[in-house]
Amino acid sequence: MGLTLHRSHGLFPSLLGSIISQQLNGKAAARIHQRVLALTGKPPTPAAIEGLADAPLRAAGLSANKLRAVRDLAAKTRAGVVPDMRTARKLTDDELIERLTTVRGIGPWTVHMLLMFKLGRPDVMPTGDFAIGQAFSRHFRHGRKVTPPQLLQHAEKWRPWRSVASWYLWRSLDTDPETEAATAPLIKHRQKSR
Repeated sequence: MGLTLHRSHGLFPSLLGSIISQQLNGKAAARIHQRVLALTGKPPTPAAIEGLADAPLRAAGLSANKLRAVRDLAAKTRAGVVPDMRTARKLTDDELIERLTTVRGIGPWTVHMLLMFKLGRPDVMPTGDFAIGQAFSRHFRHGRKVTPPQLLQHAEKWRPWRSVASWYLWRSLDTDPETEAATAPLIKHRQKSR
């Protein structure tokens, strides 16, 4: 298992998939996503979304709130707020976060995931990710809860590779008890040496 970049036809399809999958389990999200793609064609485009009435999108499984978010995504993509890939590659992380979070249903966490897994940015610390906070608390705070500002402050040590540090934090939660027991002395040694 590794840090995998997801290739697609621009930011619009990726963000559309993110909106559709919010607060759903993987199977339900995949089913709804496939139904929407059956309506829009592949790859989905803003024009295809705008050309559809609400009823088929609702019948595909989009809630009223997600429908509004998908419509806003299409409009903001056509208006240039959501950039094409060429422009996105030239923008800083902060510029992309500022632009993309103006889209209904897109928050910082979604943009952080896009920056890491779509654009391959090496220095992203998704402070709003529950698992990142959980792993950080386990390994660096003796189980005490961490706030996003505390996490960001500590993560400064990991620049310019905070995306890699994030991957290690996620993976630390996936380890089996035997592997965790074997690596625990290493983590404790690193903590004492700081």
